Amino acid sequence: MRIARFSIDGNVAFGAVEGDGPDGLVLDIIKGIPYAEFELSGTKVPLNKVRLLPPVLPNKVVAIGRNYAEHAAELGNEVPDVPVAFFKPTTSVIGSGDAIECPSFSDDLHHEAELAVVIGRMCREVPRERVKDVIFGYTCANDVTARDAQKREKQWARAKGFDTSCPLGPWVETDLDPGDLAIQATVNGEQRQLGRTSEMIRSIEDLVVHITEAMTLLPGDVILTGTPAGVGPLHVGDEVAVTIEGIGTLTNKVIKRG
Repeated sequence: MRIARFSIDGNVAFGAVEGDGPDGLVLDIIKGIPYAEFELSGTKVPLNKVRLLPPVLPNKVVAIGRNYAEHAAELGNEVPDVPVAFFKPTTSVIGSGDAIECPSFSDDLHHEAELAVVIGRMCREVPRERVKDVIFGYTCANDVTARDAQKREKQWARAKGFDTSCPLGPWVETDLDPGDLAIQATVNGEQRQLGRTSEMIRSIEDLVVHITEAMTLLPGDVILTGTPAGVGPLHVGDEVAVTIEGIGTLTNKVIKRG
């Protein structure tokens, strides 16, 4: 099931996305919240009549760096012995169609297409065999990075945590095997990144186990699983799209912060 979060007439709701093709999609409004048992209301609205919002409002976004060997190599980095984890704040999260605002402290903004894992229940110290039980679903993500700031600052907080640096969407797919999905990024229609989730160094199970050894994850929290090779620059006016097989396409334009 595809679960979207949206606004219409000033109201915010979740809905199940039904149909095919951009003009044939409708939202069946959900009664309640999707992390618990819910019912479909039967009240349907066309997707093109609503504004899509970030599909979740995470308490935290835990991101993993250098989880694809070719990406680590293209930036001159070694594959780490343990997963490299960092946070992106909730203020970095935007939805499909929202603008990425280029921060004033960077002249070298990069796209990073990623599969995002959405957590469905509160969990800590999750054993490997229970990882699937705590996952709500999957969505597309763009770990937008101020590469120049990342290189000159020892911490990545500003480089990867600035406002609008974490586009998520367009919705969460709850029925998906994430083991071998095509993942790509295009800029103004030109392909930049193309990889498969099977190329991850550490699996989703590895990452959930590793992260929950240290912290409690809450419903709606997001794990970014790393990016394949091909990252590259974004400029004001560019349109960047992240497409993941079985999920859909997350699209954002880059604007100057003003």
